Amino acid sequence: MRILVSHTQILSLLVLNGPNLNLLGTREPHLYGTDTLADVEGLIRKEAETAGIAVEFLQSNHEGALIDAIHKARTVHHGIIINPGGLTHTSVALRDAFGGVALPFVEVHITNVHQRESFRHHSYLSDMAEAVMVGAGTRGYLFALQTLISRLRPAALAEANA
Repeated sequence: MRILVSHTQILSLLVLNGPNLNLLGTREPHLYGTDTLADVEGLIRKEAETAGIAVEFLQSNHEGALIDAIHKARTVHHGIIINPGGLTHTSVALRDAFGGVALPFVEVHITNVHQRESFRHHSYLSDMAEAVMVGAGTRGYLFALQTLISRLRPAALAEANA
């Protein structure tokens, strides 16, 4: 069962960021740019507010904290945006968490992982995701938000009017 956040905010989304994304803006700026995680959250928050969407943010360097957030999301949120960082290529547990909650999600990667080391070419999540945003920089988060809104809003409106 999913709950509505309020009468004015029909959709609620969780934005998850995995290991090392707390270092955005300073970590390898030649790859990831100079936007900080706070900058990214500000962009998403502004766009979501304009669309009347509630958003919650979590960044963790710990796989279990991300899994716990995914589990909790099934009764609080309608969808998830996730940049799993390096866990993309290693975590069957994150995959199983998404399979267990059956929430739509969009996977985001700031860089084009397919132009990088070969181990980054495989994702344990991509085949389950509604969409995958790769190589668009931090704007990929906005594209992910817009994608989830366009796919979830019709169903949420129907649920609210039922």
